[in-house]
Formats: sequence, C-alpha cells, structure tokens
Amino acid sequence: MSSLGQAPAGGVAPVTKRVMNLSHFLRQAARRHGDEIGFVWGEATWTWAELDQRVDAMAAALAARGVRKGDRVLVQSKNCNQMFESMFACFRLGAVWVPTNFRQTPSEVAYLGQASGATAMICQSGFPEYVSAAREAAPDIRLVISIGPSEFGEDYDALVEQHSGQAAPVASVEHDDPCWFFFTSGTTGRPKAAVLTHGQMAFVITNHLCDLMPGTTHRDASLVLAPLSHGAGVHQLVQVARGVKTVLLTSDRFDADEAWGLVERWRITNMFTVPTIVKMLTEHPSVESHDLSSLRYVIYAGAPMYREDQKHALGKLGKVLVQYFGLGEVTGNITVLPPALHELEDGPHVKVGTCGYERTGMQVSLQDEQGREVRPGETGEICVCGPAVFAGYYNNPDANAKAFRDGWFRTGDLGHMDEEGFLYITGRASDMYISGGSNVYPRETEEKLLTHPAIAEVAIVGVPDRTWGEVGVAVCVLRPHANLDERDLLAWLESKVARYKLPKRVFFWEALPKSAYGKITKKDVRAELEARGCLPLDQPAAAPTGASAAA
Repeated sequence: MSSLGQAPAGGVAPVTKRVMNLSHFLRQAARRHGDEIGFVWGEATWTWAELDQRVDAMAAALAARGVRKGDRVLVQSKNCNQMFESMFACFRLGAVWVPTNFRQTPSEVAYLGQASGATAMICQSGFPEYVSAAREAAPDIRLVISIGPSEFGEDYDALVEQHSGQAAPVASVEHDDPCWFFFTSGTTGRPKAAVLTHGQMAFVITNHLCDLMPGTTHRDASLVLAPLSHGAGVHQLVQVARGVKTVLLTSDRFDADEAWGLVERWRITNMFTVPTIVKMLTEHPSVESHDLSSLRYVIYAGAPMYREDQKHALGKLGKVLVQYFGLGEVTGNITVLPPALHELEDGPHVKVGTCGYERTGMQVSLQDEQGREVRPGETGEICVCGPAVFAGYYNNPDANAKAFRDGWFRTGDLGHMDEEGFLYITGRASDMYISGGSNVYPRETEEKLLTHPAIAEVAIVGVPDRTWGEVGVAVCVLRPHANLDERDLLAWLESKVARYKLPKRVFFWEALPKSAYGKITKKDVRAELEARGCLPLDQPAAAPTGASAAA
C-alpha cells in the first residue's frame, strides 16, 4: 500500500488502485438471476447459480493443488461449459487465463505454454498429444486437469463434484493485475502474449455495452459462433456482466442451419462473428426458413466487411449489423459503426467503406513514420490510446518498444480519417506493395472485384516483379456454377481501377485459406501460391499504360 503522507507535486499521493475482480460479474448474475438459464450447450442448460457454484468448486480445486495469484493456466479446449467456467475460476484466484486456439498444432500450443510460463494446464481429453508437447516445452506445468476422462490428468467434473460447496477466497486485484494472456494470431513471427488486466477489461466490458449493444439486459440471449479463446470470449464476458444467457453451437463444426435454428429457438438477440461468417450465414438458404426477428445486434469484427457482402447481409437481416475495429491488444476498442449507419443503398450521405468513429473513451491518431499526425484524408498508420489498450506484451521488451511510440499503441494498420472523424482502413502496412513507384492498397481493388457477379471471394497479394518492383496477384473464388477466365476478368476490371492497380495475374481456386476465426490469411494465400508453383512470376510485366510514378 502506497503511503498517503507525502504528496507529490501534483498534490495527490499515489494509492493502490484496487479494482473489482472480474469473476464478481458471475457472482452478481447468480445473486440477481440465480434460477435463470445462463448457459446452453445442446440440450444441457445451467443456471447462473449452478455456474457460480461450479466455478467456486473449480477455483477451490485449483487452489488446493497449488495454483496461486499470478500463476498462468494454459487451456486447450473446444467451446464447452468447462472452458467457459475455467475463465472465471482463474480470475477468481487472481490467476491468469491462457486459452489457446484449439486448432493449433501441439508444437504451437507447447510454445504458448512455454512463452506464458504456465504452471497448470486444463485440456480436453481429445488432445493428449498436446499435454505431452506442453509438458516437454514447459516443464513448470505441474498440474494437468482433463475435461472428460483421460489418462493424462484429473477429471474436471470429478474435481467440481469433489469440491462442491467449497470456495477459495476471491483474490483482491489491482488495476494492472493480469487476468488473461491474449495471444496474437502471429501474422508475423511467433504469437505474442498481450497482457489483459482486471482494470482494463472492466473498461472494455463497459465500453462494449455502451457502444456495441446498448440496452442489453438479462432478457437477452447471445449465440457463440467462434472459439471462446479470443474475441468471442471477450464478447461472452460482456454477456455475463448483464446476465445474458450464452448459447453454444453443438459442435466446433460451423453449421448455418443450426445457427439460425438456435436463433429462433432461444430468441437470440446478439451474436459476435467475422465478416466471412456473416457472409456464409446470410447466403445459406436456411436464412429464409427461420424466425430471426429477435436479432438486434449482429456484431462483426476481425476484418473490414466488403461492401457487396454488407449490402447482401442488410437485405437479409435488416439494420442489425454492428461493425467494430480493434486488435486483440486493444480488445476491439478502436471504432464502432452502429446499426443506424449501416445503409443498404449507396447515396451521398452514406460513408461507404468506413469502419466507424472512435469508441467512447478512446482516441485515434493517423500518424506518419515519424509519429506526426497526418491531415484528414491522408494515409497514415492507425495509432490509439485509451483505457482499453493492453498492458504490453509479456516478457517481450523488443515487441513493446516497437508497439508503442510516445504513449500511442501502433496497430500496424493503415488508413485515413475524414473531417467528421470517420475512419477508413486501407489495409495492413504489410499488405501494401509499391508498383512502379506507386503505393497500392489491395483492398480497393478487392472491393471492385467483388462487385463482379461471378466472384464470391478474393485476395490480392503483392509479389516481386523485375520491371515494376512489385505487382499484384489476385486469387478468386467463383460463385457456384459461375464461369470466368483471367483475360475476361482483367478486361472487366481495367476501366474500374488505375492501370498500376491491376493485378498482373489472376488465379481461380475452390477456396481461400482462412484462419481458425474465419479470416482470410494473406500469408497463407502467398504460401499456397508458392506451393502451387504460381510464384515467383518469371516473366516481366507489360508496361501499364498511364501508371503513376508518384507514391
């Protein structure tokens, strides 16, 4: 505890900033809505009181086995009630929840265990090889708990039953005490552990309720469409804060018909997902055969949504779309585009392509390479400050030095802001390529390609070229029964973008590689182009008539 005796120049002595332990959200829901259903998975349901009691029991089991405040607990699991509970059990002890993406390989998960300094692991019984790999890489893992019977650890539900009625003391926490290591997706290099804290996440939850889902109450219901290990886990933590029931798909395999059926059955009012999943949901025939009138907020993030996909979804669902932009390091809290600003038809007052305006309490700055703020309309790196920004990367001073400049968190995304403060994302800095001295941002050309009636999905990457330095290569997925060739598509596109923005080559694939969260991953597109022998492009490009030489 800091002394209150000697005040600094500012007149106020520093004091310990104790904050609410995030697990108290679950306790609050159990007190106010104990007999109401809080969690649904298939035909099984749990009330808020049952969830709180199970979390108490698991926290007691962990404590009895030596897990203490600050310890890291690695969790390898598909979505299930036990994974959901493990978050709150860790928080309750003041331990750090370290969830993995269950689709990662054993060696990748082992690295997360090592990098986080984990001392305990909770693992679904179907992943025994992950336990072996994690223990080998992270010998400090002394405790393993199995979700379901296994030979590698004590059974989770048996421990809950054994410790039923017990409760470990709820850890007192300060604002900057870590609660969650949110591993980045590792688009460049190995994943890094972004440290999320109890105080930061309390702001994030408040901000989500304010900006994304205003008016949310315990009468609402939320459908989970993505792994709870990342953005969906943040979203469900927000639901607990208002006593909103959480509904899981019955398996990890996405099924649009099941999803819409659950919306109808449980009167789902909100869901969180990514643009590609919204596209799949709204293009599936079952969107027409279920009552979706309960939906109020279909929240999408993780990548900008192409305008044609946006229009299609609005036509099917009405004005329920909510877009937010934000990285894991800022837990999604950079901008918001609410339902009222999602318009089906283009017009003079419609801000096509924007990801919205600054989230409440957050500030965005578009900066050049020297850290100077650029003028409205000029492209710069998107930088952000505010209470939602994470505490830094765990045990990674070099990454922290690169990620922060003058107190601003550097997202690595490029964009511009208009006079009214609406942000437009151009793309990742790493996506941009320079052709003939001109900066090319693939997203603009991708948007144009998606207006072609035969194109379902597209990704453009920049590749080396002998003549122009770099050129674009497009990979397209055609709609069912559509026919199109490279020559015809490039001829169609030629009048719609500047010549220097035209891809040099177009390839047609059955599907584009996507991450476990449903996002198109350009590093995997590039790797697949190489694996298929499409790269490198050996022949020099023909001179693009009228190509600008200005950056």
